[in-house]
Amino acid sequence: MTSKHTANPEADLILTPGKVGLATLRRIQAGGVRLSLDASVREGMQRAEAAVRHIVENDQVVYGINTGFGKLASTRIGNDHLAELQRNLVLSHSVGTGEPLAAPVVRMILATKAVSLARGHSGVRPALADALLALFNAGVMPRIPAKGSVGASGDLAPLAHLACVLIGEGEATLADGRVVSGAEAMKHIGLEPFVLGPKEGLALLNGTQVSTALALAGLFGAEDVFASALMSGALSLEAIQGSIKPFDARIHAARGQPGQIAVAGAVRTLLEGSEIVPSHADCGRVQDPYSVRCIPQVMGACLDNLAHAARVLVIEANAASDNPLVFTDTGEVISGGNFHAEPVAFAADIVALAVSEVGAISERRLALLLDSGLSGLPPFLVRDGGLNSGFMIAQVTAAALASENKSLAHPASVDSLPTSANQEDHVSMATFAGRRLADMVDNTAVVVGIEAMAAAQGIELKRKLKSSPLVEAEFAAIRRKVAFLETDRYLAPDIEAMRQWALKAELPAALLDILPSHS
Repeated sequence: MTSKHTANPEADLILTPGKVGLATLRRIQAGGVRLSLDASVREGMQRAEAAVRHIVENDQVVYGINTGFGKLASTRIGNDHLAELQRNLVLSHSVGTGEPLAAPVVRMILATKAVSLARGHSGVRPALADALLALFNAGVMPRIPAKGSVGASGDLAPLAHLACVLIGEGEATLADGRVVSGAEAMKHIGLEPFVLGPKEGLALLNGTQVSTALALAGLFGAEDVFASALMSGALSLEAIQGSIKPFDARIHAARGQPGQIAVAGAVRTLLEGSEIVPSHADCGRVQDPYSVRCIPQVMGACLDNLAHAARVLVIEANAASDNPLVFTDTGEVISGGNFHAEPVAFAADIVALAVSEVGAISERRLALLLDSGLSGLPPFLVRDGGLNSGFMIAQVTAAALASENKSLAHPASVDSLPTSANQEDHVSMATFAGRRLADMVDNTAVVVGIEAMAAAQGIELKRKLKSSPLVEAEFAAIRRKVAFLETDRYLAPDIEAMRQWALKAELPAALLDILPSHS
């Protein structure tokens, strides 16, 4: 079975299972690359497939190969029904609901499922992994409903919708945006729909790839808004003529928290060469509010949490997480629980806490900028106050979104509902844990964008001196997106422009280099 889109050694990215790094996963999410598997993995996959065939040919009874599933694991299935068993498994589990997952998430699902199968413990044909990457390389995205997984026994429903396309069922979206049947999608990549062999349907459905992809997408978005929030914080510090002393390296070395040290160092680099910083050295102000003074402590803790989540998720993206697993050195097929996504759920919950706090402290700096008693700036950052409301209600929007994030940050991992007649009696809820991160990142991007826009306004209201070259470059980038607010105007387009800035800002290396996927 060959495909006109099958990846080759000249592909942009060669995936070596167990060694796919965070930066590579970020590139996969973004698209614009072609993927192939390291040629060395094929032998291991073939040995595992042969071990499964040996079990069938010798009439051994092994869960997942010639039995029912879940509560029906003790039901023996005859060899003449094994292909039907795998097809029925895929169809019966295709029960997802909700809007289809976004293409960047589906790209990571396709890639990580191929990587997982290529670990050589799933007992499937290499052609299945090749087909997943052929879909990726052709820009053909299986339509996977966002809801319907509890994150244990694998992401069963969403992965079933992925598997449906491989057997010519379900739907997919082509690169040109057309929605076609699974059969048409397979035709588009030059393949006939698969007739699944023993264990192949189960291997496709079991696994944490959907939860992991959602959590990774949340992590990457969290990194983006984190870096933008450090820049908006530096802008705010300059706008209120805050003190640089709390960023002294000795303070942070005395505590020893790595994220805190990194954040303080990044802010010092951002402000190096500022004319504003030395201009108010003798202003008499003793201490700034915590939202400015404690940027290293708060944002540093967020960075440490993002780094921990990144370590967990990059391991999971490379994992063999279906069940049972084939061990070709002994010929054993062993049932376990690698499909339980508890590590992913915890990691996603940790990212949620960090994202919420990034938005919370940013909103407080925004409120500080608008309070003339604390900032020394005109009320609500507009010259003719009263006639003009300035940024008054923009801060209300930021407060609403920061509050919404607090509710969304409630841990998903602490919930569990039994399924499959209590056979699956504890689940992780990792899929929702990862999925809700997209809304949280978007909320925080709005908050951070409004802060940056307000801080730029504050700097311009006092404009006598220049900030550092790095901050001035970002000030100019913001001004290319939004103009100075001389009088009240329709602000919604400006807020949207700044939301996009917070998610896509071209930031200096001082910020990007401390992020997990860039370091």
